[in-house]
Amino acid sequence: MRTPSPTPSRTWFITGAGRGLGRAFALAALERGDRVVAAARTVTSQDFDDRYGDRLLVLPLDVTDRDAVFAAVDTAVAHFGKLDIVVNNAGIMSSGMIEEFTEAEARAQMEVNFFGAMWVCQAVLPHLRAQGSGHIVQISSIAALGGFPTTGMYSASKFALEGMSEALALEAASFGVKLTIVQPGGYWTDLYTGMTSTSPSEPYASLRAEMEKMWAEGSIDSEPRLAAEAVLKLVDSEDPPLRLLLGSMVYDLAFDVSRRRMDTWAGWEQVSRAAEHAVPAPGTTA
Repeated sequence: MRTPSPTPSRTWFITGAGRGLGRAFALAALERGDRVVAAARTVTSQDFDDRYGDRLLVLPLDVTDRDAVFAAVDTAVAHFGKLDIVVNNAGIMSSGMIEEFTEAEARAQMEVNFFGAMWVCQAVLPHLRAQGSGHIVQISSIAALGGFPTTGMYSASKFALEGMSEALALEAASFGVKLTIVQPGGYWTDLYTGMTSTSPSEPYASLRAEMEKMWAEGSIDSEPRLAAEAVLKLVDSEDPPLRLLLGSMVYDLAFDVSRRRMDTWAGWEQVSRAAEHAVPAPGTTA
Protein backbone atom coordinates (compact mmCIF):
# COMPACT_ATOMS: atom_id res chain seq x y z
CA MET A 1 0.00 0.00 0.00
CA ARG A 2 1.49 3.32 -1.08
CA THR A 3 0.37 6.25 1.04
CA PRO A 4 1.37 9.80 0.09
CA SER A 5 1.87 12.39 2.82
CA PRO A 6 0.58 14.91 3.48
CA THR A 7 -2.72 14.96 1.63
CA PRO A 8 -4.44 18.18 0.54
CA SER A 9 -7.82 19.14 1.95
CA ARG A 10 -10.63 17.21 0.28
CA THR A 11 -14.41 17.24 0.17
CA TRP A 12 -16.44 14.27 1.41
CA PHE A 13 -20.08 13.38 0.75
CA ILE A 14 -21.24 10.94 3.44
CA THR A 15 -24.69 9.38 3.73
CA GLY A 16 -26.03 8.16 7.04
CA ALA A 17 -23.74 10.73 8.65
CA GLY A 18 -25.93 11.49 11.64
CA ARG A 19 -24.93 8.44 13.68
CA GLY A 20 -22.77 5.34 13.93
CA LEU A 21 -20.04 4.78 11.40
CA GLY A 22 -21.22 7.63 9.19
CA ARG A 23 -20.81 10.15 12.00
CA ALA A 24 -17.38 8.69 12.83
CA PHE A 25 -16.29 9.08 9.20
CA ALA A 26 -17.53 12.68 9.14
CA LEU A 27 -15.78 13.63 12.38
CA ALA A 28 -12.51 12.00 11.30
CA ALA A 29 -12.54 13.92 8.02
CA LEU A 30 -13.37 17.21 9.73
CA GLU A 31 -10.69 16.72 12.39
CA ARG A 32 -8.03 16.39 9.71
CA GLY A 33 -9.18 19.63 8.10
CA ASP A 34 -11.30 18.30 5.25
CA ARG A 35 -14.71 19.56 4.14
CA VAL A 36 -17.74 17.34 4.73
CA VAL A 37 -21.25 17.12 3.36
CA ALA A 38 -23.08 15.22 6.11
CA ALA A 39 -26.27 13.78 4.64
CA ALA A 40 -28.80 11.76 6.60
CA ARG A 41 -32.52 11.29 7.09
CA THR A 42 -32.30 12.98 10.47
CA VAL A 43 -29.28 15.22 10.97
CA THR A 44 -28.76 18.85 11.93
CA SER A 45 -25.76 21.10 12.42
CA GLN A 46 -26.31 20.74 16.19
CA ASP A 47 -25.19 17.12 15.84
CA PHE A 48 -21.66 18.41 15.23
CA ASP A 49 -19.32 20.81 17.00
CA ASP A 50 -19.73 24.36 15.73
CA ARG A 51 -15.97 24.79 15.44
CA TYR A 52 -16.04 23.20 11.98
CA GLY A 53 -17.72 26.30 10.57
CA ASP A 54 -18.11 26.47 6.81
CA ARG A 55 -16.19 23.22 6.30
CA LEU A 56 -19.38 21.35 7.23
CA LEU A 57 -22.58 21.26 5.18
CA VAL A 58 -25.48 19.34 6.72
CA LEU A 59 -28.15 18.07 4.33
CA PRO A 60 -31.31 16.19 5.35
CA LEU A 61 -31.63 13.34 2.86
CA ASP A 62 -33.67 10.20 2.34
CA VAL A 63 -31.51 8.10 0.00
CA THR A 64 -34.53 6.15 -1.24
CA ASP A 65 -35.78 9.35 -2.93
CA ARG A 66 -33.80 9.41 -6.19
CA ASP A 67 -34.73 12.98 -7.09
CA ALA A 68 -33.75 14.18 -3.62
CA VAL A 69 -30.39 12.40 -3.92
CA PHE A 70 -29.58 14.14 -7.22
CA ALA A 71 -30.65 17.50 -5.76
CA ALA A 72 -28.50 16.98 -2.66
CA VAL A 73 -25.44 16.10 -4.72
CA ASP A 74 -25.95 19.17 -6.93
CA THR A 75 -26.27 21.32 -3.80
CA ALA A 76 -23.07 19.83 -2.38
CA VAL A 77 -21.10 20.47 -5.57
CA ALA A 78 -22.45 24.01 -5.87
CA HIS A 79 -21.49 24.69 -2.24
CA PHE A 80 -17.97 23.24 -2.20
CA GLY A 81 -17.10 23.21 -5.91
CA LYS A 82 -16.28 19.50 -6.15
CA LEU A 83 -16.47 16.14 -4.43
CA ASP A 84 -13.42 13.99 -3.75
CA ILE A 85 -14.68 11.14 -1.56
CA VAL A 86 -18.20 9.71 -1.56
CA VAL A 87 -19.12 7.32 1.25
CA ASN A 88 -22.31 5.30 0.83
CA ASN A 89 -22.91 4.47 4.47
CA ALA A 90 -26.70 4.83 4.93
CA GLY A 91 -28.23 1.48 5.78
CA ILE A 92 -30.85 -0.38 7.77
CA MET A 93 -31.20 -3.95 8.98
CA SER A 94 -34.30 -6.13 8.99
CA SER A 95 -34.24 -9.42 10.86
CA GLY A 96 -36.37 -12.44 10.04
CA MET A 97 -36.64 -15.74 8.22
CA ILE A 98 -36.95 -15.31 4.46
CA GLU A 99 -40.43 -16.87 4.39
CA GLU A 100 -41.65 -14.37 6.96
CA PHE A 101 -40.89 -11.19 5.02
CA THR A 102 -43.78 -9.24 3.56
CA GLU A 103 -43.25 -7.60 0.20
CA ALA A 104 -43.09 -4.18 1.85
CA GLU A 105 -40.49 -5.32 4.39
CA ALA A 106 -38.30 -6.93 1.75
CA ARG A 107 -38.48 -3.94 -0.57
CA ALA A 108 -37.69 -1.51 2.26
CA GLN A 109 -34.44 -3.37 2.96
CA MET A 110 -33.38 -3.19 -0.68
CA GLU A 111 -34.52 0.41 -1.16
CA VAL A 112 -32.12 1.77 1.45
CA ASN A 113 -29.11 -0.56 1.29
CA PHE A 114 -29.00 -1.15 -2.45
CA PHE A 115 -31.03 1.39 -4.39
CA GLY A 116 -30.06 4.25 -2.07
CA ALA A 117 -26.37 3.61 -2.75
CA MET A 118 -27.06 3.20 -6.46
CA TRP A 119 -28.85 6.56 -6.67
CA VAL A 120 -25.93 8.27 -4.94
CA CYS A 121 -23.47 6.66 -7.36
CA GLN A 122 -25.54 7.76 -10.35
CA ALA A 123 -25.78 11.29 -8.97
CA VAL A 124 -22.07 11.78 -8.22
CA LEU A 125 -20.57 10.06 -11.26
CA PRO A 126 -21.16 12.89 -13.77
CA HIS A 127 -19.29 15.25 -11.42
CA LEU A 128 -16.45 12.82 -10.68
CA ARG A 129 -16.15 11.93 -14.35
CA ALA A 130 -15.96 15.59 -15.37
CA GLN A 131 -13.16 16.30 -12.90
CA GLY A 132 -11.36 13.04 -13.74
CA SER A 133 -10.97 11.95 -10.14
CA GLY A 134 -12.79 10.76 -7.04
CA HIS A 135 -13.13 7.79 -4.72
CA ILE A 136 -16.43 6.05 -3.99
CA VAL A 137 -16.45 4.02 -0.76
CA GLN A 138 -19.28 1.50 -0.42
CA ILE A 139 -19.91 0.45 3.17
CA SER A 140 -20.95 -3.18 2.91
CA SER A 141 -20.98 -5.73 5.73
CA ILE A 142 -19.75 -9.01 7.07
CA ALA A 143 -23.19 -10.19 5.94
CA ALA A 144 -21.99 -9.97 2.32
CA LEU A 145 -19.64 -12.89 3.00
CA GLY A 146 -22.57 -15.27 3.38
CA GLY A 147 -26.18 -15.64 4.42
CA PHE A 148 -27.18 -16.62 7.93
CA PRO A 149 -30.60 -17.45 9.46
CA THR A 150 -32.61 -14.26 10.21
CA THR A 151 -30.18 -12.00 8.29
CA GLY A 152 -31.00 -13.24 4.79
CA MET A 153 -32.60 -10.07 3.43
CA TYR A 154 -29.86 -7.92 4.91
CA SER A 155 -27.29 -10.17 3.26
CA ALA A 156 -29.23 -9.98 -0.01
CA SER A 157 -29.06 -6.19 0.02
CA LYS A 158 -25.31 -6.23 0.65
CA PHE A 159 -24.67 -8.96 -1.95
CA ALA A 160 -26.54 -6.79 -4.46
CA LEU A 161 -24.53 -3.73 -3.44
CA GLU A 162 -21.26 -5.57 -3.96
CA GLY A 163 -22.25 -7.04 -7.32
CA MET A 164 -23.23 -3.61 -8.60
CA SER A 165 -20.08 -2.07 -7.14
CA GLU A 166 -17.72 -4.55 -8.79
CA ALA A 167 -19.14 -3.63 -12.18
CA LEU A 168 -19.14 0.08 -11.37
CA ALA A 169 -15.49 -0.04 -10.32
CA LEU A 170 -14.55 -1.26 -13.80
CA GLU A 171 -16.85 1.20 -15.54
CA ALA A 172 -15.56 4.21 -13.61
CA ALA A 173 -11.86 3.35 -13.66
CA SER A 174 -11.29 4.73 -17.16
CA PHE A 175 -12.45 8.15 -15.93
CA GLY A 176 -9.98 8.20 -13.04
CA VAL A 177 -12.63 7.33 -10.45
CA LYS A 178 -11.77 4.72 -7.81
CA LEU A 179 -14.16 2.50 -5.87
CA THR A 180 -13.65 0.40 -2.75
CA ILE A 181 -16.04 -1.97 -1.02
CA VAL A 182 -15.51 -1.86 2.75
CA GLN A 183 -16.68 -4.87 4.76
CA PRO A 184 -16.78 -3.97 8.48
CA GLY A 185 -17.08 -6.38 11.35
CA GLY A 186 -18.70 -5.42 14.65
CA TYR A 187 -18.80 -1.80 15.80
CA TRP A 188 -20.80 -0.13 18.55
CA THR A 189 -23.52 1.53 16.47
CA ASP A 190 -27.31 1.43 16.62
CA LEU A 191 -27.65 -0.85 13.59
CA TYR A 192 -28.87 -3.73 15.74
CA THR A 193 -30.82 -1.74 18.31
CA GLY A 194 -32.61 0.10 15.51
CA MET A 195 -33.35 -2.92 13.33
CA THR A 196 -36.86 -4.09 12.53
CA SER A 197 -38.09 -7.67 12.75
CA THR A 198 -40.62 -9.76 10.89
CA SER A 199 -43.62 -11.36 12.59
CA PRO A 200 -42.33 -14.76 13.76
CA SER A 201 -43.94 -17.88 12.36
CA GLU A 202 -44.34 -21.11 14.34
CA PRO A 203 -42.46 -23.50 12.01
CA TYR A 204 -39.25 -21.55 12.66
CA ALA A 205 -39.66 -21.36 16.44
CA SER A 206 -36.86 -23.80 17.27
CA LEU A 207 -34.40 -22.28 14.78
CA ARG A 208 -35.27 -18.79 16.00
CA ALA A 209 -34.69 -19.85 19.63
CA GLU A 210 -31.35 -21.32 18.62
CA MET A 211 -30.32 -18.10 16.87
CA GLU A 212 -31.55 -15.91 19.72
CA LYS A 213 -29.50 -17.97 22.15
CA MET A 214 -26.44 -17.50 20.00
CA TRP A 215 -26.99 -13.73 19.67
CA ALA A 216 -27.72 -13.49 23.41
CA GLU A 217 -24.13 -14.43 24.13
CA GLY A 218 -23.35 -10.98 22.86
CA SER A 219 -20.25 -9.71 21.17
CA ILE A 220 -17.36 -7.46 22.01
CA ASP A 221 -17.42 -4.83 19.30
CA SER A 222 -15.12 -1.93 18.54
CA GLU A 223 -15.34 1.84 18.61
CA PRO A 224 -16.45 3.37 15.28
CA ARG A 225 -13.41 5.67 15.29
CA LEU A 226 -11.20 2.66 14.50
CA ALA A 227 -13.19 2.07 11.32
CA ALA A 228 -12.86 5.78 10.53
CA GLU A 229 -9.10 5.63 10.96
CA ALA A 230 -8.95 2.70 8.54
CA VAL A 231 -11.05 4.56 5.97
CA LEU A 232 -8.71 7.56 6.23
CA LYS A 233 -5.78 5.27 5.37
CA LEU A 234 -7.83 3.81 2.53
CA VAL A 235 -8.63 7.12 0.85
CA ASP A 236 -5.06 8.34 1.34
CA SER A 237 -3.71 5.39 -0.62
CA GLU A 238 -2.60 5.95 -4.20
CA ASP A 239 -3.55 2.37 -5.02
CA PRO A 240 -6.66 1.50 -2.95
CA PRO A 241 -8.01 -2.07 -3.10
CA LEU A 242 -11.38 -3.08 -4.51
CA ARG A 243 -12.20 -4.64 -1.13
CA LEU A 244 -11.12 -3.86 2.42
CA LEU A 245 -11.95 -5.98 5.47
CA LEU A 246 -12.24 -4.19 8.81
CA GLY A 247 -11.58 -6.24 11.92
CA SER A 248 -9.92 -9.54 12.77
CA MET A 249 -13.21 -11.41 13.02
CA VAL A 250 -14.40 -10.47 9.55
CA TYR A 251 -10.89 -11.00 8.17
CA ASP A 252 -10.73 -14.57 9.50
CA LEU A 253 -14.31 -15.30 8.43
CA ALA A 254 -13.62 -14.12 4.88
CA PHE A 255 -10.76 -16.57 4.51
CA ASP A 256 -12.75 -19.39 6.13
CA VAL A 257 -15.74 -18.85 3.84
CA SER A 258 -13.49 -18.65 0.77
CA ARG A 259 -11.67 -21.87 1.67
CA ARG A 260 -14.94 -23.75 2.24
CA ARG A 261 -16.29 -22.57 -1.10
CA MET A 262 -13.12 -23.60 -2.89
CA ASP A 263 -13.23 -27.03 -1.21
CA THR A 264 -16.84 -27.49 -2.35
CA TRP A 265 -16.06 -26.42 -5.91
CA ALA A 266 -13.10 -28.80 -6.01
CA GLY A 267 -15.23 -31.66 -4.68
CA TRP A 268 -17.71 -31.17 -7.50
CA GLU A 269 -15.16 -30.39 -10.20
CA GLN A 270 -15.95 -33.47 -12.30
CA VAL A 271 -19.66 -32.64 -12.41
CA SER A 272 -18.95 -28.99 -13.19
CA ARG A 273 -16.61 -29.74 -16.09
CA ALA A 274 -18.89 -32.42 -17.51
CA ALA A 275 -21.69 -29.85 -17.80
CA GLU A 276 -19.87 -28.04 -20.60
CA HIS A 277 -19.14 -29.21 -24.14
CA ALA A 278 -19.01 -26.54 -26.83
CA VAL A 279 -21.10 -27.23 -29.95
CA PRO A 280 -22.18 -25.04 -32.88
CA ALA A 281 -25.26 -22.90 -32.43
CA PRO A 282 -28.53 -24.82 -33.04
CA GLY A 283 -29.50 -24.81 -36.70
CA THR A 284 -25.96 -24.28 -37.96
CA THR A 285 -23.33 -26.66 -39.25
CA ALA A 286 -19.75 -26.87 -38.10
